[in-house]
Amino acid sequence: MTEVEFAVVGAGIAGLAAATTLRAAGREVLVLDAAPQAGGAARSEPIDGHLVERGPNTFRVSAAMNEFLRSHGFDAVLEPAAPGGGERFLVRGGALVPVPMSPLAFARSPLLTTGGKLRLLAEPFVRRGDPRGESVATFAKRRFGCETRDALIGPFLTGIYAGDETQLGVETVFPSLAAAELRSGSVVRGLLAQALRGGAAKGRPGTWSGKGGIGALAGALAAALGPALRLSAPVSRITCEDGVHRLAIAADSGDAEVRARGLVMAAPAAESATLLEGLDADAANALREIVYAPVASVSLSLATGSTREPVRGFGFLVPRGEGDVLLGCLFPSQLFPGRAPAGRELLTLLAGGMRRPDALDESDDRLVAALVGEIDRVLGLRDAPRTLAITRWRRAVPQPGVDHVRLVAALRDRIARQPRIALAGAHLDGVAFGEALASGVRAARTLLEDR
Repeated sequence: MTEVEFAVVGAGIAGLAAATTLRAAGREVLVLDAAPQAGGAARSEPIDGHLVERGPNTFRVSAAMNEFLRSHGFDAVLEPAAPGGGERFLVRGGALVPVPMSPLAFARSPLLTTGGKLRLLAEPFVRRGDPRGESVATFAKRRFGCETRDALIGPFLTGIYAGDETQLGVETVFPSLAAAELRSGSVVRGLLAQALRGGAAKGRPGTWSGKGGIGALAGALAAALGPALRLSAPVSRITCEDGVHRLAIAADSGDAEVRARGLVMAAPAAESATLLEGLDADAANALREIVYAPVASVSLSLATGSTREPVRGFGFLVPRGEGDVLLGCLFPSQLFPGRAPAGRELLTLLAGGMRRPDALDESDDRLVAALVGEIDRVLGLRDAPRTLAITRWRRAVPQPGVDHVRLVAALRDRIARQPRIALAGAHLDGVAFGEALASGVRAARTLLEDR
């Protein structure tokens, strides 16, 4: 039996951030995870001279993430994307069309008609509404018009959530836009007023990864924990007696028990639900309501210059109606050094999502053939690509619905009735890598403040 002040279940980025925060406060902590490696979905792997990301490929450094990395000495692990990574594309009529990144580019862009652009610019004059409980699709149509919803916002959500804008809730997906309308009656007026007030903490601009991949950043946090991190240690049951949490561990070396005064649940929603069932069945049921989109990540190697359309920029997204199983294609070797050997390009293809969840059931050969056919139509392949890795994530990206904000609030209210438990993870307040990290920090601070 092991006794510690705090136990953290889950060694993804949220759990690692929670444990790091607790340790920095001088507290004794133990992190437990069933997997043989830390980092959760953050997995970077060298394959045939390439550095392949099997999970997330890039992240934004939010203010909360920036503060965490600086205060704990991990900011040196960060690596910025090349300046050309700001160039992004959408598929329109089988061709790549640049996403407008400036007012002049927006004015010239063919992604919206003149009418669509005028409708978007008229947003400040649209009557105030109430975004609470609205889907992104309903909110976007009401504030910006159908064209902007379908041509820009829908594809953007494909890249972030692999989701369906008619099912995703705007309060979680675009919290700043929803808050701006509630505060000022207009998204534009609300955001402008916020910018003029200033004073808010800022993150780092641009797109980022870790030196050696995102997995290397997670690995740095894990290494700093040392023996406070225990892998291949699946928690099978959690009970609570006299304010002490008892965690049963079913490891290869035999069953064991960990006792802790405080507990951070940083496992994915389904795993957290199973473990919390005996403590609060209603909380467990709420966690089970959170849906995940399945995603397959396929990494390909191409000879440099072997495409009709040049491989440049961040990559491209495939709007609904422009493809079948392909959601988007990233160009990691254009973003970061060391992602591909000389004379090669690394492409990461994302497939499935809520649009085509059955794509993950295809055989490797059929899946790759379908994806190569789709990128051939867009890029024009002159040589056959080489397959490096295929990773299937059956539960890849949480899908916050229209009632997600209220579901999470009720969930936290119930958990607060339990002695010293806090929740963390991408399924709560945002799916981005930095948001998951920040959720771990918040969970740790919640326990530190609970005396």
